[in-house]
Amino acid sequence: MFRVGITGGMGCGKSTVARLLESRGFRRVDSDAIVRDRVLHEPGVKDALRRRWGQAAFNLAGDVDRGAVAGRVFNDDEDRRWMEDLVHPRVFAAWEEAFAGGPSDRWAVEVPLLFERGLEKGFDFTVCVALSPEQQLARLEERGIPRALAGRRISKQLPLAQKIDRSDFVLWNDGAPAFLEAQVDRLVRSLAAA
Repeated sequence: MFRVGITGGMGCGKSTVARLLESRGFRRVDSDAIVRDRVLHEPGVKDALRRRWGQAAFNLAGDVDRGAVAGRVFNDDEDRRWMEDLVHPRVFAAWEEAFAGGPSDRWAVEVPLLFERGLEKGFDFTVCVALSPEQQLARLEERGIPRALAGRRISKQLPLAQKIDRSDFVLWNDGAPAFLEAQVDRLVRSLAAA
């Protein structure tokens, strides 16, 4: 088994890189999708959210209101740590379940908080996807996240410069899609030679 942990700032292109690696033979694990599609639907998680925040954490259909929860966790460090402690063990269990289904495969795992949570030891290599702060804010605004909120969310993560310093490989996503694809192809060749 060969595991590559993909990190970077919000809006930098982690998912794009993971999809490119998937198209080159890697199996992809999207941690955000695990949270969105699986963890937030677990009865135990919903019960914990209800105890902490009441009905304000849910929409009218009874599903977790991810926007409301994000508003709380990015505005209160204690709430953020509590939420991470609730969610992350379940995400890690989902990773292990996936890995067990392909013990000899190459894995590309999107891990937004790779270094913040000290997870780098679980990967053979780490990759940071980076771009300029201006471009990062612009991309988040394109997704509908107001600049002030984007800035607050970014401030809750390890600075991008530190992620770059701590990663085995860095991919720059400031240019055209073909530029990023060329870097991913070089990365795949480097990993094959490692």
